Amino acid sequence: MDLSIIIPLYNEVESLNELYQWIVKSLQDQSYQYEMIFVDDGSSDGSWDEVSKLSNSDPRVSGIKFRRNYGKSAALFCGFEAASGNVVITMDADLQDSPEEIPSLYKMITEEKYDMVAGWKKIRHDPFSKTFPSKLWNYTARKVSGLKLHDFNCGLKAYRLDVVKSIEVYGEMHRYIPIIASRAGFRKIGEKIVVHQERKYGKSKFGVERIIKGFLDLLSLNFISKFSKRPMHLFGTLGIIMFLSGGIVSAWIIAKKIYQLYHHLPIREVTEQPLFYLALVAVILGVQLFVAGFLGELISRNSTERNKYHVQSRLNISGK
Repeated sequence: MDLSIIIPLYNEVESLNELYQWIVKSLQDQSYQYEMIFVDDGSSDGSWDEVSKLSNSDPRVSGIKFRRNYGKSAALFCGFEAASGNVVITMDADLQDSPEEIPSLYKMITEEKYDMVAGWKKIRHDPFSKTFPSKLWNYTARKVSGLKLHDFNCGLKAYRLDVVKSIEVYGEMHRYIPIIASRAGFRKIGEKIVVHQERKYGKSKFGVERIIKGFLDLLSLNFISKFSKRPMHLFGTLGIIMFLSGGIVSAWIIAKKIYQLYHHLPIREVTEQPLFYLALVAVILGVQLFVAGFLGELISRNSTERNKYHVQSRLNISGK
């Protein structure tokens, strides 16, 4: 199989047949074999019936249906598991992504040897309430990740098969697939300007809350990628800093009182000084952070994922 096209969908019954026809038309002059995998994320509008009709009429079409709405990341994850094409394309089902971009994306993976190519909706047909927060969010993602991509969240992307088989997307992490792939060792990540169509049917399934979730997920991803296998490096360091800071301040307060007693100077009781309580809190927090790091290490050492690494290739390995 040369190409797998994964299409997550949620209540997009009006657009599915039109999208299918558009994909077939866009690829009719191409010689490679391809499949379309529709992943129904718990639709309630008859989308699955439409997918079933398409599958019955064309063996290249297959489908996966969730019992309820789990989100786009879950749909992509199951689509990645089912994909068998050497190149994997993801696109949305709302007709805003153009299937005519697929051949050029395919060539970028197969001929230019990219691991992954992200679409860039340079000209968007969305209201300002969506475009401005998206630009701000993409700017933050670039600064945090170091990847020079303009549009992390474009649904139209292309991957080599081993990329999608090596990464895991969950929660709302589909926005950060380029970052996840990069930190899994896939360094050649590019982008391509793609045509963004105006929405033809229905309305967007994503609200303003996705911006807040996006920033929180970015922080979570950054933390997990750096410290998931060495939590003591973070919590232990912070704990030691807090403990030593509180200890030094407490020692200074006590030493100051001894000095005042020795020289018969006016004395202020230690328990009357707010700084002493702040130092005490710092010591307690330091101990708690250190213990949190220690517990994190115990959990990490017992995790089945601790020694899971992304191996690119092997030579003369017997498997023993």
